[in-house]
Amino acid sequence: MARGRAADSLGARWRKATHRARIALRKSAVDYFRGDGSDTVALTGLLLTVPAITWGTITKSEWISPSALVLPIVAGALILRPASLLGLYAACAAGLIVETFNLGPYDDGPDRVTPGTVLVVAACGFFGLLIAQFRARVGVPWRRGGTMLFDLRERIAVQSALPRLRKGWHHEMALRPAGGQSFSGDFVVAARTNGGRTLEVVLTDVSGKGMDAASRALLLSGAFGGLLGSLPPHRFLHAANGYLLRQNWDEGFATSIHLVLDLESGDYELFSAGHLPALQLSAGNGQWEEKSGDGPLLGVYDGAQFDPVKGSLRPGDVLMLFTDGLVEASGQDLSEGMDRLTGEADRYVSSGFEGAAWHLIETVAKDVNDDRALLLLCRDA
Repeated sequence: MARGRAADSLGARWRKATHRARIALRKSAVDYFRGDGSDTVALTGLLLTVPAITWGTITKSEWISPSALVLPIVAGALILRPASLLGLYAACAAGLIVETFNLGPYDDGPDRVTPGTVLVVAACGFFGLLIAQFRARVGVPWRRGGTMLFDLRERIAVQSALPRLRKGWHHEMALRPAGGQSFSGDFVVAARTNGGRTLEVVLTDVSGKGMDAASRALLLSGAFGGLLGSLPPHRFLHAANGYLLRQNWDEGFATSIHLVLDLESGDYELFSAGHLPALQLSAGNGQWEEKSGDGPLLGVYDGAQFDPVKGSLRPGDVLMLFTDGLVEASGQDLSEGMDRLTGEADRYVSSGFEGAAWHLIETVAKDVNDDRALLLLCRDA
């Protein structure tokens, strides 16, 4: 009986120890792929491939080329830290030396270690080290870097999504980064406030473009999204301006336009921080009218004042908000760009501007090397 209890106790301790070992192994693997753990296991595995490739090259040279040593180098560039990668490079160099002595001089046949082989392996090692140093600098291991960038892009897209409007309203939104990139310095945040009766939309153009402005745009879009609806509309740009000033960025200014629209009456206020005017199409006379508030750029100086302009969207009217990438071009006056934009927009009056935002960017500013954003708000006739 006592022996059975001892065996049960020993078995329980063994199971607990095995369970703890599994947890430790799983935790170390998770930590590694998060960038917090050791890469000893990965380094050991890659080091073992070096003598295997070297042996295969010497004994089966018709199947394995001496340049196959680039395989552990490429793998190491993706998963190892720079210090560990240098150890792997040393092992690969030793493998090349062993192959050279065993296969003979490089001019004895096609399967020998040639200077070209050495250059290929060295070049792969150089570029692999650059990749490893980049991963170490940004603190993102292996393929997690691409996942992180994808997640950031999706977060910006979600934050830029406009809320659903009540019946009688239609909106169109299109955003095109510079150079075909995935990140933009233009962004939109929007919210339904006042019990859903009011629509607040903020269109912002951060200084710079594309990837240069992406990190600031991401930070600002999150901050502006938190401020929107949490403050009275007339205080939003004041708070946004103070936030930019506190960042102390070298290139920290931005333009922004803030629309506060009553979805029941159609009345609105436009607050502007150095942004281009909005354009309103009147269904009564078919004319476009500029609507612009008064205010300086965000992030320039403290105590700035932002005075709104008021207007109203009647049935059939359209309000268009956009960034300078659509209308500004070298050697062209701003009014010419706005005339071209409104001229193209007139083509969509009969269709109710269905799908017009994307097509307008394609028509007016398809090949412009700048971020472009366009928002259309239409009140059904």
